[in-house]
Amino acid sequence: MECVVSGRDSVVVLPTGGGKSLCFQAPALAMPGMALVISPLISLMKDQVDALTEWGVPAARLDSSLTSSERGAVFARIRQSKLRLLYISPERVVSDGFIASLGKIKISFIAIDEAHCVSMWGHDFRPEYRELGFLKETFPGVAMHGYTATATEHVRGDIVQQLRLRDPQVLVGSFDRPNLVYKVERRGNKMKQIRDVLDRHRSESGIVYCIRRVDVDEFCVELTDAGYRVLPYHAGMAEDARKRNQDAFIREEVDTIVATIAFGMGIDKSNVRYVIHTGMPKSLEHYQQESGRSGRDGLEAECCLFFSSSDYATWRSILRNSETQASEIAVGKLNDMNNYCTGVTCRHRALVTYFGQDLEEENCGACDVCLGDLDSMEDAQVIAQKILSCVIRLGEKFGADYTSGVLIGSRDQRIIENRHDTLSTYGLLSDHTKRIVRDWIEQLVAQECMRKTGEYNVLKVTSKSWRVLKGEETPRLLKPAEKRPKVRKVAAIARDSWEGVDRGLFEKLRALRWQIANERGIPAYIVFDDAALRDMARRQPRTEEEFLQVKGVGAKKSEQYSKVFTEAIIGFHQTKVVQD
Repeated sequence: MECVVSGRDSVVVLPTGGGKSLCFQAPALAMPGMALVISPLISLMKDQVDALTEWGVPAARLDSSLTSSERGAVFARIRQSKLRLLYISPERVVSDGFIASLGKIKISFIAIDEAHCVSMWGHDFRPEYRELGFLKETFPGVAMHGYTATATEHVRGDIVQQLRLRDPQVLVGSFDRPNLVYKVERRGNKMKQIRDVLDRHRSESGIVYCIRRVDVDEFCVELTDAGYRVLPYHAGMAEDARKRNQDAFIREEVDTIVATIAFGMGIDKSNVRYVIHTGMPKSLEHYQQESGRSGRDGLEAECCLFFSSSDYATWRSILRNSETQASEIAVGKLNDMNNYCTGVTCRHRALVTYFGQDLEEENCGACDVCLGDLDSMEDAQVIAQKILSCVIRLGEKFGADYTSGVLIGSRDQRIIENRHDTLSTYGLLSDHTKRIVRDWIEQLVAQECMRKTGEYNVLKVTSKSWRVLKGEETPRLLKPAEKRPKVRKVAAIARDSWEGVDRGLFEKLRALRWQIANERGIPAYIVFDDAALRDMARRQPRTEEEFLQVKGVGAKKSEQYSKVFTEAIIGFHQTKVVQD
């Protein structure tokens, strides 16, 4: 915010839900002129403008969904200097005539939302974003600011260069989202795995992500038949059907959206309590952004990733079809994603490390690893030594699948023809299935006890391999999935967020919120998010003065809603007294 008001260019990196929008929305109200906000999606612009309007902020958007009369009304407000924020797409900014249409209006600053789209090293590269650097010459003396949730150091440097920023302040907040509980599991009975999560979050909002459109349709049919309130969303649907389903989710007419990754970028819904990935995303940037759509209100949320080795093969095949530099970058990101899935280190630590940061806590208390949901093998060092010895005896010439076959004593024709059934390591892990041994190999790779090389991912030993072989270091290997405890532990933040909350009153206030939002045609979370409702049900204000003490309530909200909500709270207690 200081950079904005002082006129210094900046790049701001904050996690999803970390307050990026506030960094430019608040200064826009304190500065003369109109801020130009460049945003990639109509739904994203609409959501933010609706919220700003609800708060009494003069904001508007220009996009293809507006009628000619609506666009005319926006331009009239621009000419009359009645707007503080104008949201617009990058395509419209670079189109002929738009800059001239602004006339002599004073531009206070330019904000580039989702700025990682500028960089080919980012996960959502968009060529039209690459052209936005011309704005520095078009508006000399006007500061430009890039905002994103997912930018590595390389991407941040590219943003600075492509936007032609001058001596920018690069501000990077913590990538960690401590209120999110991360869980990663091998995909088995996927419908049961999905339903287990939905059952833990009955009547709460959530997103189920799928890699393929056909999976979206199949899951929706099965879940609907089982009594769950779900709707589909993917690019193969008609645009009006997608919009209708998205609006139903935002208005809480359904609990769950089952979607491809086409869904969510423009959604600012704060009370998403769970995000399920039914397959491995193609990068950690995608996963950080998609899982980060949960728990934006700061309350606990669950992020479950169900993956299979076939997911890696599917993505790798898709990426191989494009012989470009961007595809090479994407393959590297896919390998990092695979290492996260197969790894056995703290999930929070793995994510922040990827983005170049450290996690101070030894135990995050909010992932399957740190909560003890994953049991380690007691003889991990011996198992690792057997695997590494086999890799060496195979001359470091084979991949994980072949190596695991030798270790379990497979009679595969290739193994017999190569006479690898005569090796001393042949059948050393015959008490285990090939899938289990393959998992252990992936876990060793993720811990840098081995590495994969070349087009065929041939296994090679590392300096750490020799320390393990000498007994100087012990890696962590997980017990087979079927032996893991099924009891889910709850993160401390979940207990704390409900402490002192009257759950019956919370549900009554939640119903009231939905009624108000439905009448006004706005998303329920714009009225109040779940954090505010829980605080109301905890404080139980009876007067306007007490209502102002509730988290997320300011003068405007109090003016709009204090009367109806305090009356509901008083009525709730009167009903309880009568019932008692």
